[in-house]
Amino acid sequence: MQSFFDFVGNNLDDIAEFALQHILLVYVPVITATIFAVMLGSVFRHNATIQNLNLGVASVLITIPSLALFSITIPIFGLGFWPPAIALFLYALLPVLRNTATGLAEVDQAVLESAKGMGMEARTRLFRIELPLAFPVILAGVRVSFLMAMGIGAIAALVDGGGLGEFIKDGLARYPLQTSVERIWTGTIGIILLALITDWIIGFIGRRTTPEGIRT
Repeated sequence: MQSFFDFVGNNLDDIAEFALQHILLVYVPVITATIFAVMLGSVFRHNATIQNLNLGVASVLITIPSLALFSITIPIFGLGFWPPAIALFLYALLPVLRNTATGLAEVDQAVLESAKGMGMEARTRLFRIELPLAFPVILAGVRVSFLMAMGIGAIAALVDGGGLGEFIKDGLARYPLQTSVERIWTGTIGIILLALITDWIIGFIGRRTTPEGIRT
């Protein structure tokens, strides 16, 4: 255990650099996927056929192994940030899209009819009533996407995508030489800590932004 703390203490600069890379690698595609999925779910909220089609496609995408996605995108974008970022974008779609559809479908129709009777247009109802009421459910999907992407992001190191997975990759390559286990633990614990911090941030955002009347 002492050697692990010694390794961490001697490599704080590298840990900080790879942690920042991991944050960018996860946050950029997941936030982008969240925006896209919420828009897609909102536009087709009244069209069950297209909504189910979108969910079906997203369900298929999440079953594709990450290395297979890398092999498709590497010839186009090369090694580095983009292949894992595209894979994480595709993986993040399903939880957010599914929860957006569920959250919007659960909005009380009596509330919508009342707003419609007051002369509120469809776009206004969406942004002022439907999305705020569905927000806690949507945010739960965002949380799942972030936590899933944090773990999958470790594989990015295999295609020079950076991130804390670099420690895991180097540790496995060096095993059983000195510091190999310490590298694996550093990458693993670092990813777990980032996931916990991200989960706390999302929970904090949820408490601060969810309308008081629908907080659980």
